[in-house]
Amino acid sequence: MDRAEIVHENFLARVASGDLPQGAPPSDALSDTEAVTLYRAQCVSRALDRTSRAMQKAGQGFYTIGSSGHEGMAAVAHALRPDDIAFLHYRDAAFQIARAGQVPGQSITWDMLLSFACSSEDPISGGRHKVLGSKALMIPPQTSTIASHLPKAVGAAYGLGLARRRPPEHRALPHDGIAMASFGDASANHSTAQGAINTAGWTSVQSVPLPMLFVCEDNGIGISTQTPKGWIAASMQHRPGIRYFHADGLDLYNTAQVAAEAAHYVRTQRKPAFLHLTMVRLYGHAGADLPTTYLPKAHVEAEEANDPLLHTVRLLEAAGALDRKEALAIYEETNDRIAHVAAEAVTRPRLKTAADVMASIIPPKRDCAPTNGPSAEEREAAFGSDFRQLDQPQPMSRLINWALTDLMLEHGEIVVMGEDVGRKGGVYGVTQRLHQRFGTDRVIDTLLDEQSILGLAIGMAHNGFIPMPEIQFLAYLHNAEDQLRGEAATLPFFSRGQFTNPMVLRIAGLGYQKGFGGHFHNDNSLAVLRDIPGIIIACPSNGPDAAMMLRECVRLAREEQRVVVFVEPIALYPMRDLHEAGDNGWMGTYPTPDERIPLDSVGVHGQGKDLAIVTYGNGCYLSRQAQEVLKAEGINARVIDMRWIAPLPEQALLNATRGCKSVLIVDECRRTGGQAEGLMALFVERAELPVSRIAAEDSFIATGPAYAATMPSRDSIVAAAKEACE
Repeated sequence: MDRAEIVHENFLARVASGDLPQGAPPSDALSDTEAVTLYRAQCVSRALDRTSRAMQKAGQGFYTIGSSGHEGMAAVAHALRPDDIAFLHYRDAAFQIARAGQVPGQSITWDMLLSFACSSEDPISGGRHKVLGSKALMIPPQTSTIASHLPKAVGAAYGLGLARRRPPEHRALPHDGIAMASFGDASANHSTAQGAINTAGWTSVQSVPLPMLFVCEDNGIGISTQTPKGWIAASMQHRPGIRYFHADGLDLYNTAQVAAEAAHYVRTQRKPAFLHLTMVRLYGHAGADLPTTYLPKAHVEAEEANDPLLHTVRLLEAAGALDRKEALAIYEETNDRIAHVAAEAVTRPRLKTAADVMASIIPPKRDCAPTNGPSAEEREAAFGSDFRQLDQPQPMSRLINWALTDLMLEHGEIVVMGEDVGRKGGVYGVTQRLHQRFGTDRVIDTLLDEQSILGLAIGMAHNGFIPMPEIQFLAYLHNAEDQLRGEAATLPFFSRGQFTNPMVLRIAGLGYQKGFGGHFHNDNSLAVLRDIPGIIIACPSNGPDAAMMLRECVRLAREEQRVVVFVEPIALYPMRDLHEAGDNGWMGTYPTPDERIPLDSVGVHGQGKDLAIVTYGNGCYLSRQAQEVLKAEGINARVIDMRWIAPLPEQALLNATRGCKSVLIVDECRRTGGQAEGLMALFVERAELPVSRIAAEDSFIATGPAYAATMPSRDSIVAAAKEACE
């Protein structure tokens, strides 16, 4: 008999005989009706765990990480409101079940069984994953919650505070709501957990409102690795800016009382709290996990003897709310009912085709109130002395700054955030003066933690803001790339577009900086971004394009709810000249605020038919230089600026190269994993043109005089172009 059946048989026998574990008497935290209702939720959670294992054995279910031992989370749901956004640990079925009881019209048993069966009728993920989640219950779906959801929970809490001062158009959370995130004791050690908790405390000590409730479900083990006794209390009890609460998660009444106190503190004080719940884990980590292979049998049996459902039966009887016979009848009836419902759920349709699976990668569009933009007077007041220079040629960095100013004037829900973006104006001055123009609510100097920066953005987007986070350098993104890959990009996919987190992430990146930093500040790889389904990657090569593309990026986020990455070539920020000193050939005037460059369009420079040079970013700058050299040698080339890295503007590229004799791809990113790979495939598969490429070497970038040695140059492009035209 497996451990799940042992726990089940023990429950039946011990309740029938009155052999219940010892513990504190029930408090007055719950009425009899409330306590019985929560016990019913606990029974449903337990029955679902057993049923999921039976479904898997029969080949009809696909997930067995259960919530047994964590049924005390039902009391946490009772302490919160159903409109408090909750980012749940995967062992929190009891929380979702109890919350469903607070909202009329829910069919939680049916819904969760459809999820176990991966049915396309599953109301949250549509059969894409077994996830806890519900739009009606304000529970965004999570997948493997190894604390990666905590940074965005902190962001959601910050957004709750900011929305009270500056309500966004698409506000989704209540004025006095709080954010809650739950996680295990093992996950508490993850860098994302530590970063999020640190960020919450850092924010709190500065008296910034942050109504955030962390709930740590401490069962003492992470898969097979035990947590040192007392570790969570010792490491979390005295965190600055965060109030610590502890409850016995096996005691429904104690959990309800302490959770209510913690929630009241967070809601009234608008400060973060840490609720530490002592629990047990029953059955092992998942269906295939046998805890007796790595734990002493006596330890496993001791945990099973502390079954929280046995504690609840004892407490209900002591409170006079329910006798043992009635409690046992509820448990058995619940098991029978759920087995019956499961038999129907496994017959429901499942996803079949790639199109079915991919249907929710792109989120749905949403209606937005039309705007006429700021008045001339508002613009003049915001721009200040810059207003008189709008018609003068400027470098890219200044045009991006002006585009940000106009966008923030037009859309009050835009919030810029990142390290040094405020008072300093960014490392390269791109966000200069925005702090003075829009204040600290909309231009946020964050602490130095990329996970928290992106988490802040994701969480704020849950409440209708349009975040524009900045990552100082492309290489720094690797500290936090899972916030895009595992959180932001997957949210619409796993929620059938019911939850979204649109944003425009600005990253200063790519190479060719002459005297600064080496590879950590000159990272010429976008591979980590290119393979994330659903995100958009933009990379302008000049100032006017940057301004117009940034406007399109904001439109895509605001109206189409997309996650957009806007890669700004650092080396082109200050660029003025193209061919010779003083020619100002790479300067541009600021486009009028209504001008934008749509997604999927490319830039074409020249009409030469001998060769099409397809490139982007710094490669466009260098190719334009090479274009002049080639012209002098009798080769007429056109330079095609991709602009959009993902999705690849395939048809526009094919159209732009039509009529040329051959194609040369110039890719400043590495040969392996660079854009040239996708472009080569495109032209080989869909065009009848000879195609060749020049790309950066598979190398990190050096500092000093060799800063550009591994990447394309004007001269190497010229040489490759000549060879292509032979």
